[in-house]
Amino acid sequence: MTTSGKARTKGWRLVFERRTAPFIEPLMGYTGGDDTLTQVELSFPTLQSAIRYAERQGLTYMVQTPPPRQKTGNGRSQRADEKQAYVGKSTHAFSDATLDRLGLAALQETYGRALDGAVNRNDPSGPESWTTPMKVISDPKLTLEAKRAILMNWAWTEYLIDQATNEGMPENDRPSRLYEVEQALLALEREVADDRDDSDTRKAA
Repeated sequence: MTTSGKARTKGWRLVFERRTAPFIEPLMGYTGGDDTLTQVELSFPTLQSAIRYAERQGLTYMVQTPPPRQKTGNGRSQRADEKQAYVGKSTHAFSDATLDRLGLAALQETYGRALDGAVNRNDPSGPESWTTPMKVISDPKLTLEAKRAILMNWAWTEYLIDQATNEGMPENDRPSRLYEVEQALLALEREVADDRDDSDTRKAA
């Protein structure tokens, strides 16, 4: 979940829309979620700097302006000092570019369908649910489409956080795992190709 800034904070926050539906914890009754990207908040001094960042990353964004000033009981004007720039998903463009770079451009439509179905499947978050990307591949409970979507969304999350670090935001400073996720994507597709070859061999025999 995301939180608003302090009462006197000025500037713009960039937050990300939820990619998976929230859930109700059955015992405690609170609302939870496993989408780690919603926990990422980037701060910018001006709206222009927030928009420039979003456009550099190819993000679809929506700007939410502060509410109009309201009179309080003592006649003084008040309004929210912190404005928000909401950024939506742009995973399909990232997915296409990543697959092209990895030599898997033929699978762009396949991954697009997998990403579209992620919400209906309620796919869990990769970094919250598995210690390494390779463990997504070996999870027997996941369908092939779910594995593809989880890994690509994980790669997208890593990319955005890495870009924020490169923009000089120390709160996001940590070792990159993007290469690790990309290697898992390649391993998954090698496994799929090997299974297909084995099936064709059995049919030929």
